[in-house]
Amino acid sequence: MQYQVPQFTEVEDKIFGPLTFKQFVYVLGAVASVFIMWTLLPKWLAIILGIPIGGFFLALAFLKINEQPLIKVVGNALNFSAGTKIYTWKKEEGKISSKESSLPKESPAAPKLTERKLKELSWSLDIYKSSPKA
Repeated sequence: MQYQVPQFTEVEDKIFGPLTFKQFVYVLGAVASVFIMWTLLPKWLAIILGIPIGGFFLALAFLKINEQPLIKVVGNALNFSAGTKIYTWKKEEGKISSKESSLPKESPAAPKLTERKLKELSWSLDIYKSSPKA
């Protein structure tokens, strides 16, 4: 018995014409909030407040930043700004422990690579690349 494997599981289904359900809810929220402001507030104040609020709802519906929906970006930004920051290491200038002061001030010596060692290394890499994989 054969089963059909689902394809494109990351793509949301278009339910309301060209809109997904989430996009439809955001657009509906934009229209509803602007309509309520238009009916309850003076027209000049409704226009001043309605444009940014409606624009924000439309941005939630359609704007993506680095392939992430805006609602996720805003949520991550709020979590980061409200969360505690843990600093695991902070170097203090001017303080030297007794172990550090007793160590000699020598630079670490780099291993010497002779021409013979270089040829052997090159040969072993050539052999490794050309050998059949098991």
